Amino acid sequence: MSIAPPYIAPSHFDDADAALAHVRGIYESNVAHLRDALGRFVAGETLATRVRACYPYVRVRTDTVARADSRLSFGFVAGPGLFETTLTRPDLFGNYYRQQFDLLLRNHQVSIEIGTSTQPIPVHFSLADNDHLEGALDPARRLLMRDLFDLPDLAAMDDGIANGTYEPEPGKDGKVRQPLSLFTAPRVDYSLHRLRHYTGTAPDHFQNFVLFTNYQFYIDEFVRLGHAAMSDPTSAYTAFVEPGGVITRRKGLPARDGDELGRAPPRLPQMPAYHLLRDDRAGITMVNIGVGPSNAKTITDHIAVLRPHVWIMLGHCAGLRTTQQLGDYVLAHGYVREDHVLDEDLPLWVPIPPLAEVQVALEAAVAEVTQLQGYELKRIMRTGTVASTDNRNWELLPSHHVATTPDRRFSQSRAVALDMESATIAANGFRFRVPYGTLLCVSDKPLHGEIKLPGMANHFYRERVDQHLRIGIRALELLREQGFDQLHSRKLRSFAEVAFQ
Repeated sequence: MSIAPPYIAPSHFDDADAALAHVRGIYESNVAHLRDALGRFVAGETLATRVRACYPYVRVRTDTVARADSRLSFGFVAGPGLFETTLTRPDLFGNYYRQQFDLLLRNHQVSIEIGTSTQPIPVHFSLADNDHLEGALDPARRLLMRDLFDLPDLAAMDDGIANGTYEPEPGKDGKVRQPLSLFTAPRVDYSLHRLRHYTGTAPDHFQNFVLFTNYQFYIDEFVRLGHAAMSDPTSAYTAFVEPGGVITRRKGLPARDGDELGRAPPRLPQMPAYHLLRDDRAGITMVNIGVGPSNAKTITDHIAVLRPHVWIMLGHCAGLRTTQQLGDYVLAHGYVREDHVLDEDLPLWVPIPPLAEVQVALEAAVAEVTQLQGYELKRIMRTGTVASTDNRNWELLPSHHVATTPDRRFSQSRAVALDMESATIAANGFRFRVPYGTLLCVSDKPLHGEIKLPGMANHFYRERVDQHLRIGIRALELLREQGFDQLHSRKLRSFAEVAFQ
């Protein structure tokens, strides 16, 4: 027996705005019910029975493979059947949901159903942004929560849909429901909470164009550019957000409710994020992922639920060719995956293709920022395969009397550069259908005796970081200008693909 919020009957809609309003009503009613019960529990009240609230769902049924013509790679189901997914945070995903609903309505000419699912909302995921439980409950009372509320259930939030391994089973009514989205609502909520933990900023601030880096030098320059943009009243960006929710509004814009809550953290989080905001969420987010493929997988696992339009890796690499010079650029068009963190999710035999739209934008940005063309451009930028390894000290592996060595494998693969993160970011982009790209800068050549030394490295970083970052930002601007409908590639969609972008 459990106490549930007032029942809201499922309804059919032919209008995306009306459907979204119904989603909001269901979600807000259920979350308010949980928050009220949790507030009373934290205050010491003895709850007589279990408390439960559930996510809203969207469902569509089609009887034919026919659909309206669409140049997009998403917005339609794969064939006849019943398709559904659970939904969360319409305050954050409202525009995204509206677009997905509208595409389904236009492409299939059938109504969509919105109702209350049977998937419980874990009580932790009902907390408002600045709510905290850790210090409010003693251990015995925390243990009692399990008897009274639904807690996060990992079985409801795995990545089987994205990995292509999900096999739907008949429901209690005997009907098989195919997925509409890569992520269930609990999986999305889980990642939203992880993002705050890892990056020190709220998921509401993340933008649809994302840069990753593995060096603080790039972040320092991004912060400088962010504050410079805020001092320009004509800037296209409206705010700059730093870890701790510290918000700087563009000159001439008033502060908003909640801005005063921002506090610089006493220490930076594991992977701090910084955001140049636009009102249409088409601004730029930059994350310092640190070193290694594990961090690269962790952060992209979570940012993927926000459904960004593109993410690009800007970092440093080891140049593997004698013709390369320190400071040269490498535009990745293939990846050797010796990072191993995605081996269970994405088999190594799966190719990670270059995406033409991203490649063209990156090359155009290099040419524009450096003012070089033709042969002169090729002199400082090489397109080729990038190898990513999980062993930072790969150079120290035995090289005599062994079956294979890293440098032999890299030579056989025609790799021109080596790092630790790029293949992971690209592979997770492929896995989660997020367009991806990589532009690296050669910082050492260990195979040729040019290793990184502190003084040399510091000089190199300061000299090259500004240009490299401006290239990355310009590439994102070019991609934004051409429109997201051109960016999302059918290369990333499988045979029986989900409808949601």
